Amino acid sequence: MKSFSKINNIYFHFYSSVADWKYRHAGLMALSAIGEGCHQQMEGILNEIVNFVLLFLQDPHPRVRYAACNAIGQMATDFAPGFQKKFHEKVIAALLQTMEDQGNQRVQAHAAAALINFTEDCPKSLLIPYLDNLVKHLHSTMVIKLQELIQKGTKLVLEQVVTSIASVADTAEEKFVPYYDLFMPSLKHIVENAVQKELRLLRGKTIECISLIGLAVGKEKFMQDASDVMQLLLKTQTDFSDLEDDDPQISYMISAWARMCKILGKEFQQYLPVVMGPLMKTASIKPEVALLDTQDMENMSDDDGWEFVNLGDQQSFGIKTAGLEEKATACQMLVCYAKELKEGFVEYTEQVVKLMVPLLKKLITSLWWWVSVGLDCFISLIMKRVRVAAAESMPLLLECARVRGPEYLTQMWHFMCDALIKAIGTEPDSDVLSEIMHSFAKCIEVMGDGCLNNEHFEELGGILKGKLEEHFKNQELRQVKRQDEDYDEQVEESLQDEDDSDVYILTKVSDILHSIFSSYKEKVLPWFERLLPLIVNLICPHRPWPDRQWGLCIFDDIVEHCSPSSFKYAEYFLRPMLQSICDNSPEVRQAAAYGVGVMAQFGGDSYRPFCTEALPLLVRVIQSPDAKTKENVNATENCISAVGKIMKFKPDCVNVEEVLPHWLSWLPLHEDKEEAVHTFNYLCDLIESNNPVVLGPNNSNLPRIFGIIADGEIHEAIKHEDPCTKRLANVVRQVQTSGGLWTECISQLNADQQAAIQELLNSA
Repeated sequence: MKSFSKINNIYFHFYSSVADWKYRHAGLMALSAIGEGCHQQMEGILNEIVNFVLLFLQDPHPRVRYAACNAIGQMATDFAPGFQKKFHEKVIAALLQTMEDQGNQRVQAHAAAALINFTEDCPKSLLIPYLDNLVKHLHSTMVIKLQELIQKGTKLVLEQVVTSIASVADTAEEKFVPYYDLFMPSLKHIVENAVQKELRLLRGKTIECISLIGLAVGKEKFMQDASDVMQLLLKTQTDFSDLEDDDPQISYMISAWARMCKILGKEFQQYLPVVMGPLMKTASIKPEVALLDTQDMENMSDDDGWEFVNLGDQQSFGIKTAGLEEKATACQMLVCYAKELKEGFVEYTEQVVKLMVPLLKKLITSLWWWVSVGLDCFISLIMKRVRVAAAESMPLLLECARVRGPEYLTQMWHFMCDALIKAIGTEPDSDVLSEIMHSFAKCIEVMGDGCLNNEHFEELGGILKGKLEEHFKNQELRQVKRQDEDYDEQVEESLQDEDDSDVYILTKVSDILHSIFSSYKEKVLPWFERLLPLIVNLICPHRPWPDRQWGLCIFDDIVEHCSPSSFKYAEYFLRPMLQSICDNSPEVRQAAAYGVGVMAQFGGDSYRPFCTEALPLLVRVIQSPDAKTKENVNATENCISAVGKIMKFKPDCVNVEEVLPHWLSWLPLHEDKEEAVHTFNYLCDLIESNNPVVLGPNNSNLPRIFGIIADGEIHEAIKHEDPCTKRLANVVRQVQTSGGLWTECISQLNADQQAAIQELLNSA
């Protein structure tokens, strides 16, 4: 770090003092390029670097000012969101001032581009204080540039300003409502009139801007313009067949339709007949590929949109990338429609599933190889987006198809099931694999018991066994690499990334097992036993904490869904689970505490002695001085919930009257929403049964109970649609009828708590 800082001091001095602008320009562009690779080294001196770069926004030469904008924009991306948190005041002011550089359009445009980078990753709370100033500058610049477009045909700055407006609205969300009417008329005017071929990028960006503003301000505000906007989009959509394949409006239109779907909800269904044709056409694009010799390469060198890999022997492999990004976007939009419209999308489920399922198989067996031999990383990312969208669509399409009845639903599941299982076994990219595994688990939850036949179970069991064995093998290999003489911080960083990726796949193994246990119950245990030794290995004391966490989660599911039969595995997991209640890792503590809770709730009589043994361990965690810190609170809340479940479901294992006052003092839970519902339901049980310990002499504990209920409401611990909310409201209403007691309870609450009680009564 010291040597890097010294080099930078020399660098800063040299490039800031030389007279030739080319050196200053080159230095700033070089600084833009090194941020990602030198992230760690630059972060410590970022304040010095930013102050240095901002000086060049005032440089006499426009290309230097351009390069300074470039450096600011790149750092805003490379160091987000810390960059925004540290430098928001000076950077926003400097970029807005640079956007006033009317004599140099490229500088203006690049200042706007840097502002886009900055606002995209800027926390909403930081941006809000600058909204008035941002809007003032953006609106005045838009008006000037719109006039220049009409008079001179110049559009470069306007394109970037429109995107800047979209980015600010996207970050500000509902706080953008007061500025909506300032921008929308001009934006609609651009879409309506910018119909010339040279303005199609501007038109596409404006369509994007309108849809992002609509999403930001919400349906109620946007509805005043929704009809006009939809007509403009429909007109463009009608002309889709006349657009060239590389027309930039296509991708903007596809994304805009998806945002309109989110804004309008069910009301968007009427537009599907117009939207779906072009969308399916784009999603069905097949990439052109070719194996070429040197002569062919020379003939095609000027052909736009091709990427090539040299295979040796004067041969090259080529793939035409035009349309691939649009294909990925279209697939993601189909996912959006299925998610938002649900049964309203049922008419299109068959054609969409026939499109999506082959994408899981074909891209794995062919396109991945093309990338692996060296094609551009950009293509790899596009392919990943397509496969992820294909996987994500599967459970959503099943949800859409429910309305057609069980026979139609089963046919659709049979069409996708084999492909999903095969993809889990063959997908080489861990990011895509995790999404496929997650979607497969969700599909099983939708379909339930009986959705997998013996062949499916056999194949799936072998794949999951292989994933677990690979997990252990990879850990061993990483340990060997840590002993290598070339081991250093960079190697460790790479190994940690590999470990994170492996652990994430382990979580998806857990997801699949969870869905199977919850659907099949104890019937599936004989199948599970082939995996049992590997799961037991996960919870051994010497394993890393993520292994122990997810191993315990799997046994938690067995206890919850397969009891009382689960007790036959008690020798493998009970002792590790009890020992893990006080583990150093909060994640492991949480998994162990949840396990004790489901033991009490579902485990049966065989688990009684272990519930008794667990109680003092749970209390020790709850009463720890740092129990409520951010990293510990979820584990602590699971311990509190587990104590409540022991009292409720295994009351003979504990002195309930002794423990209840302590348990009340630990409430409410508000981080773990699922466990909060359990605790509030048990609290309602106790109140409704007039439990004397909970209510206290002459109902003296009711003010405290009101405080618990109010704090739970403030922290949104329970959703208003949950039946528990109605029970809590009824408790409050019963007290409301007894004048003096009601006054006493309310008077002991602060203003926020009183408002929360009123909100609870209004919602239930």
